[in-house]
Amino acid sequence: MTIPHAQLQISRSAVLSNYHYYRSKLNSNTKMLVVVKANSYGHGATEFAKLLEEAGVDYLGVATPIEGINLRKNGIKLPILVLTTGMESYPEIIEYQLKPGIPTMVALERFCSELDNAGKQSYPIHIAVDTGMHRLGFSKKELADLLNFLPNSPQIKIESIYSHLAAADEPVHDAFTLEQIASFEDMSQKIISTLGYKPLRHILNTSGIERFAEHQLDMVRLGLGIYGFSYSAQENLHTTAFFRCPIIQIKHLQPEDGTIGYGRKGVLKNADNVIATICVGYADGLNRHLGNGKVSFEVNGKMAPTIGNICMDMCMIDITNIDAKMGDTVTIFGVKPTAKHLADMIDTIPYEIFTSIDSRVKRIMID
Repeated sequence: MTIPHAQLQISRSAVLSNYHYYRSKLNSNTKMLVVVKANSYGHGATEFAKLLEEAGVDYLGVATPIEGINLRKNGIKLPILVLTTGMESYPEIIEYQLKPGIPTMVALERFCSELDNAGKQSYPIHIAVDTGMHRLGFSKKELADLLNFLPNSPQIKIESIYSHLAAADEPVHDAFTLEQIASFEDMSQKIISTLGYKPLRHILNTSGIERFAEHQLDMVRLGLGIYGFSYSAQENLHTTAFFRCPIIQIKHLQPEDGTIGYGRKGVLKNADNVIATICVGYADGLNRHLGNGKVSFEVNGKMAPTIGNICMDMCMIDITNIDAKMGDTVTIFGVKPTAKHLADMIDTIPYEIFTSIDSRVKRIMID
C-alpha cells in the first residue's frame, strides 16, 4: 500500500482486542474509564474516543478542560473526567458538562461558587485523594476540612473518589502499593460515611488492573495498556499504532561523494551506497537522537539504519542491501521496531514516543 505522506495508522482491531483483554480481568459490574489525554497518547483523541464509545467504555479521562471541550465539540457523549482542572476553566467545564477532578479545598470552594453563579445544584464532581504519590489530592490531614464542608454543599454531588498508584508496575514497591490501597480504602470510607451515599471509587491504573485486580473496587482507569504496552502483560496485547511514511528520494552514492546530512555526520561506509530520504523529521515527532544509526526502520521486511542527523522534516536511511523504490512505505515504529524499542534507545518511555507525534501527521483508522 502506497501512502502519500507521514501517517499514524491506528489498528481498530488491536484497540478492541486490548480493551477486551482488560475487561476480562474485571467483574461484570466494574466500570472502566479509559484515559485519552494528550490526544489519546498521540493516537488521535476524537477518532479514538469514538471507537471507545462504540466499544462500551463507561468514562473517558482527560488531563485538561480544553481536551474535554474538544471531545464534546466533536460529538463525544460519554462522561468525561478532567483530571487536572484549572480553576479559571470552571465556567467552561460547567458549560460543556465535564466532570472536574477536585484536589483541594480552595478548588472545591471555587467550583461551588461557580455553580452558585450558574444556578446549578447536585453537579457531579470527582474527589482526588493523595495516598502517597504526593502529586494531587486531599491528604489525610486535609480530610477533616473536606468532611466538614460536604454536608452543607447542595451545589455538588460526589460521583467518584479516586487516587493514583505511584509504582504498581514495579514488584519491588508492592508493599507501598498495598499501603496506598489501604489508605485509599480508609480515606474514601470516611468520605462515604459523611455523605450518606456511595460514590464510585477507583485507584487502579493499567498496571494495577494487571497485578492487583482484587482491588478493582467500582471502577478502574486504563491508560497505556489499551495503546498496546504493558510492564507485565505485554504478551497479551496487540500493537495499536504504526508510524509510517513513504520514501521520497533514493540516491546511489560512493565514498567520494562525501557525507550525508547536516554537520556532515553521515559517513558513507560501502563502495556503493543506496540512501533513501523519507518525509519524517523531528518536527513530526522523530526524536533527533535517533539519527546516525541509533535505530533502524523497516523497509519491505528489512531493517534500514538512519544515517546522518535527523532533519526537521526529513531523515535519511541506508537501504544499500534492500530492494526498495520511491514511494515504498517505511515503518518508523509498529511491530518492528516497536515504540518501546525507540524509547529504549533514548532512555525514555513509550508514552513520550507516542505523544511526540505532531498534529501534522495524519491519524487514520485501519482494519
